[in-house]
Amino acid sequence: MKRRMLLIASIFVLAAISANAQGGPQRRTVEERVQMIHQKMDSAFKLDKTKLADADSAFAGYYRAQDKLREEMMASGSQDFQAMREKMQPLTEDRDKKLQAILTADQYKTWKEVIEPSMRPQRRQGGNR
Repeated sequence: MKRRMLLIASIFVLAAISANAQGGPQRRTVEERVQMIHQKMDSAFKLDKTKLADADSAFAGYYRAQDKLREEMMASGSQDFQAMREKMQPLTEDRDKKLQAILTADQYKTWKEVIEPSMRPQRRQGGNR
């Protein structure tokens, strides 16, 4: 009886893992992404609450606009990622201007060279692992 229950439990676990692997990773919400940035900036720069709130606001607006552009692209059926990148450029520039007003020159340089690249999703390399 114990073997049968263990077998059934194992099958359920494997089925759940398989179903999750089929769907791939889910996109994080705006709030989740802002929270990740908030934690990184707080640990790296130790900003006061006002500056952190301003940074959170800048990122929330950026992520909402980014999601809206992505939805429009998906709705139109377009797969032109270069056009998407071009439409995102003004959003990124606006966000960066807001960050430059919040951060010192050294902090902004650290943001652009270290933190921002670490926040980009990593693409999986091909091949079986």
